Amino acid sequence: MSRNSELFERACKTIPGGVNSPVRAFRSVGGTPRFIKRANGPYVWDEDDAKYIDYVGSWGPAILGHAHPEVIKAVQEAAVNGLSFGAPTEGEILIAEAICERIPSMEKVRLVSSGTEATMSAIRLARGATGRSKIIKFEGCYHGHADSLLVKAGSGMLTFGNPTSSGVPLEFIQHTLVLDFNDLQAVETAFTEYGKEIACVIVEPVAGNMNLVKPKAGFLEGLRKLCSDHGALLIFDEVMTGFRVGPQGVQGLTGVTPDITTLAKVIGGGMPVGAFGGRADVMEHIAPVGAVYQAGTLSGNPVAVAAGLTTLRLLSEPGFYDRLAEQSKKLVQGLTERAGSAGVLFAADSIGGMFGLYFSLEVPTSFEEVSAADVDLFRRFFHEMLERGVYFAPSAFEAGFVSSTHDDEVIQATLDAAEIAFSRLV
Repeated sequence: MSRNSELFERACKTIPGGVNSPVRAFRSVGGTPRFIKRANGPYVWDEDDAKYIDYVGSWGPAILGHAHPEVIKAVQEAAVNGLSFGAPTEGEILIAEAICERIPSMEKVRLVSSGTEATMSAIRLARGATGRSKIIKFEGCYHGHADSLLVKAGSGMLTFGNPTSSGVPLEFIQHTLVLDFNDLQAVETAFTEYGKEIACVIVEPVAGNMNLVKPKAGFLEGLRKLCSDHGALLIFDEVMTGFRVGPQGVQGLTGVTPDITTLAKVIGGGMPVGAFGGRADVMEHIAPVGAVYQAGTLSGNPVAVAAGLTTLRLLSEPGFYDRLAEQSKKLVQGLTERAGSAGVLFAADSIGGMFGLYFSLEVPTSFEEVSAADVDLFRRFFHEMLERGVYFAPSAFEAGFVSSTHDDEVIQATLDAAEIAFSRLV
């Protein structure tokens, strides 16, 4: 039995499903999850000492590659002084200043420990600031595992959704409207019906949790106008896209300004950090100056902040994002060409350091279109690539990530493996 199999069998005895986050279990692709022992640059090594080119990147944070020496040094130096104080530190101010300087819409920011905390708190803030209860989210956009967000669409355009998780009472989601991503008409209809009750619209401005799905032209602009017209707040969940697709996230690429932004992943440089922030007048509703309560023992953890500050500094290098986007394009274009040569139905897309792979005729624009892709073909492709030392996300509904260490040699090795993998799918 392999070391990975031994560990998985052992883990299942004390950890539900053997993993601490569901997608790690390989349930949608089958097989045994890889237990990672170490990582460096674009590579990870599992407990059987097998080496993989990694396109998961800790689900986004490893934008500089794994174990970047300057980030590791910053963590080591911070840890020597203590792991957690439960009191303010200068580092918290420095990272708040760095975030606000880079993303102008975030005039003030509150640090938390995860993306789920950030989005949960942002919605509570929106409700507190507006005095309204209802929220709009979109099918396929994931905003963490807070109760009111674990919702799938109802049977009609304006029906309220149904829980997607056991343990979430219907009463907890009665104020959540779930609409189709990229369907601006549905949003207009919702505001016509419930405009005075809607506190906010929360959206992944580029979706990454139903695979990579970009907004159609005018969609984000339309959301901005509808929220402004009806007194609702627009929340951009940039937990995944923040500092990943560009120096100011999606809002910097599109020019659409949200009222509140949520961040995580990259701003922690691999350590657990999240943040939410926005207009100063909105943020003043947060305790201790306002009536919206939010707190966290480990918020602004000094070790995590050190990793995040160093990461943000290194991302400021001129041309960083241009190079990152170019490598992502090389990957998706190369994969598309090789799939075409093999006669495999396949499409791919990228933005900044994110990409999506779809076993379908065209790049999808909604959750329904993503769901229509050939999941079994993806499963076979995943394992063919894994056998050849390339580790993609073990799900057809997750985006992939490129780091600054995925150079031409790494991309070419991936494409060489893919050429063989695609040929075995027909």
